[in-house]
Amino acid sequence: MVDYHAANNQPSAGGAQTYMEQENDWDRDLLLDPAWEKQQRKTFTAWCNSHLRKAGTQIDNIEEDFRDGLKLMLLLEVISGERLPKPERGKMRVHKINNVNKALDFIASKGVKLVSIGAEEIVDGNAKMTLGMIWTIILRFAIQDISVEETSAKEGLLLWCQRKTAPYKNVNVQNFHISWKDGLAFNALIHRHRPDLIDYDSLRKDDPVTNLENAFEVAEKYLDIPKMLDAEDIVGTLRPDEKAIMTYVSCFYHAFSGAQKAETAANRICKVLAVNQENEQMMEDYEKLASDLLEWIRRTIPWLENRTQEKTVQDMQAKQEDFRDYRCVHKPPKVQEKCQLEISFNTLQTKLRLSNRPAFMPSEGRMVSDINGAWHTLEGAEKGYEEWILSEIRRLERLEHLAEKFHQKAAIHESWTDGKEAMLTQKDYETSTLSEVKALLRKHEAFESDLAAHQDRVEQIAAIAQELNELDYYDSASVNARCQKICDQWDTLGSLTQSRKESLERTEKQLESIDELYLEYAKRAAPFNNWMEGAMEDLQDMFIVHNIEEIQGLITAHEQFKSTLTEANKEREAIQAIQAEVQKIAQSNGIKLSGANPYTTITPESIDSKWEKAMAMVPLRDTALQDELNKQNSNDNLRATFATQANTVGAYIQAKMEEIGRISIEMNGTLEDQLTSLKDYQKNIMSYMPEINKLEGCHQLIQEALIFDNQYTSYTMEHLRVGWEQLLTTIARTINEVENQILTRDAKGISQEQLYEYRASFNHFDKDHSGALMAEEFKACLISLGYDVENDKQGDGEFARIMGIVDPNGSGAVTFQAFIDFMSRETTDTDTADQVIASFKILAGDKNFITAEELRRELPPDQAEYCIARMAPYTGPDGAPGALDYMSFSTALYGESDL
Repeated sequence: MVDYHAANNQPSAGGAQTYMEQENDWDRDLLLDPAWEKQQRKTFTAWCNSHLRKAGTQIDNIEEDFRDGLKLMLLLEVISGERLPKPERGKMRVHKINNVNKALDFIASKGVKLVSIGAEEIVDGNAKMTLGMIWTIILRFAIQDISVEETSAKEGLLLWCQRKTAPYKNVNVQNFHISWKDGLAFNALIHRHRPDLIDYDSLRKDDPVTNLENAFEVAEKYLDIPKMLDAEDIVGTLRPDEKAIMTYVSCFYHAFSGAQKAETAANRICKVLAVNQENEQMMEDYEKLASDLLEWIRRTIPWLENRTQEKTVQDMQAKQEDFRDYRCVHKPPKVQEKCQLEISFNTLQTKLRLSNRPAFMPSEGRMVSDINGAWHTLEGAEKGYEEWILSEIRRLERLEHLAEKFHQKAAIHESWTDGKEAMLTQKDYETSTLSEVKALLRKHEAFESDLAAHQDRVEQIAAIAQELNELDYYDSASVNARCQKICDQWDTLGSLTQSRKESLERTEKQLESIDELYLEYAKRAAPFNNWMEGAMEDLQDMFIVHNIEEIQGLITAHEQFKSTLTEANKEREAIQAIQAEVQKIAQSNGIKLSGANPYTTITPESIDSKWEKAMAMVPLRDTALQDELNKQNSNDNLRATFATQANTVGAYIQAKMEEIGRISIEMNGTLEDQLTSLKDYQKNIMSYMPEINKLEGCHQLIQEALIFDNQYTSYTMEHLRVGWEQLLTTIARTINEVENQILTRDAKGISQEQLYEYRASFNHFDKDHSGALMAEEFKACLISLGYDVENDKQGDGEFARIMGIVDPNGSGAVTFQAFIDFMSRETTDTDTADQVIASFKILAGDKNFITAEELRRELPPDQAEYCIARMAPYTGPDGAPGALDYMSFSTALYGESDL
């Protein structure tokens, strides 16, 4: 007897050898249980024939037909696919032993220890030894390679059975003997993989023979598994033979292994397609959101660029209110949409990188840079529009003031000129006495003095009209017409004055008596009267100021005017004294006066009346100036209030911007903890929004009060709005960065400790806290993580390869996200195009194409239709009608070619 236990000491193949030793403990020293021996004979014989028939032969008696070693060697060649040494064809015992030894040597070469089994026992037809040898062959070639979750062969096969039969009632597989007696486990295995072959619900646990026969017949007819046991033998045995059951079950495992591969392939394809579908949905969402935002910007910019002028301050203030509504109501949601758009874009790019897909390239005109450019144009138009509104309000305010002033001065002038043409064209001097002519001449001289005094008013009227024209006053036509009428009339009066003067001078030589006192009165009364009219005009003059300094200037001028009233009153008294002197002389000389001063129409009564009116206007002017001073003080308080709030808000925004910069670098704890902290921080920031709204309210009061400057603060509302929007955007981007890190970690299987190590290394070399590493800093970071790049120069070797990955655009800087993506790719595996192609090939049955029917059979409906809609027709030489090209489709998923 040859002892293979002593002759084969070579190392075994892994843990399988240990299992082989454990499973080889069948009754070596005792006879087999007759029932078990019967079951083993039938099962092992059927198992051997299932392989021998491939070579065109079979066995009838397991211990007799293997005695010469020929069919034994043939069996080993069939199941191993290898050639054994040439057998000896002699009929002598020695030839048979040599053949059997060649078979046993081949078994031993596969790492199997044959304990107590020798060639003589097989040649002698020892049933126990022959069955043991066949069991050893079955273990090595049919069961050993079965492993589920790194378990041993037997345990792996048992675990596979348990998983496949778990959903079925009345089935509880715990072993390879009792658990199979009622036949339900065999039927459950078949139904799980081929539900079309078994009506499982019709089976009864109390009818094991029917159940077993049904499973064995279906397996033999449809699955090409020969019947290896009799139902009666299993039911009639208290404990069926474990080796027979295991052999039978292993055939089911191998029969369904192809389906298992197809299921695995289908799962891989479904996973890849699900990622693609989700990414495409995100791309569609981005395109729609980008289009909507760009369309809103496109519609809004023309409105902001519209410079149609209004006629009144009220109309422009209505536009200002519309603009304020745009800034506070319509724009903020668009700011959030823009921020969300950037976050969605970054998240999509991260998901594409993690799944080895090409980067998303939005359609033309919808890049993030395009949106930022359009947004920049919008904000430029917005700034210009607000500045234009304020300048227009100032312009219209100035125009209204000038128009009112023009019409007031024009009315005064027209009132003065009323009847002057008739007076200058009368011929009264032709019938007058000498004294009357002299009086008329003197009166005319006084008129000329009065006329000269009114020259300044005419020039003022013309200057105001010119300014209204230059400022594009909407009613310039009527102003120009009225101004032209006044100028034409003024020219006429000048011509008539000159003509009348010449007429009076021609008759002056014939006239002698002139009342000097009347003349002196007239000469002094006229300018004084004109001064009073000018003073009354100034006291009624409208004014517009924008700050305390301007109103204080007007108050100072008014006080200076009041200081001249004493001297003016003395002049009035002196003029009245002249008239009194006239009366005194007339009375003294018995002269009868006609009553009226022949040289002037200005009576003492009119002088006193105008003086009283002027004096009554002084306190009214005092009140108006004081009211305006109070208004400017109120405006100054508004400026101070706004400045106080603006300085506080500005400092808060600046501090928070610096703080979020530090937080993004110094964050500790898990990524989830960091995300929670950042969201709490974001909520805390948003709680400050009432202060922003309060400042907007104060700014609205500032604008309603037409306050255009503020010396108490360098902050403008526009500056603070932009700062606040930048703060919210920065926080949102920081949160998105952490979310992308979580996405990267979960997708790539990076541990929290690895992330800590990566973040700590990155921050250590990011000396300037810029959020990016320069090339030398990045090299030092890699060295700290164990990369051998110390002697590499930039552009050479391993370091150049890594820089090409993390900085494909050659910017010279490496962001933390690029760093994390690189580290995750270095340490984890991902699906590839080749893997997806291999999975499709399994579903297609090794063909180079796949059909729509196969896709619908192997994949969920939505994913099957997804593939069918996108796969190009197969154009290869071995194609069939309706064949689809899964290879180009798979490579297109990863951006390696185009469909």
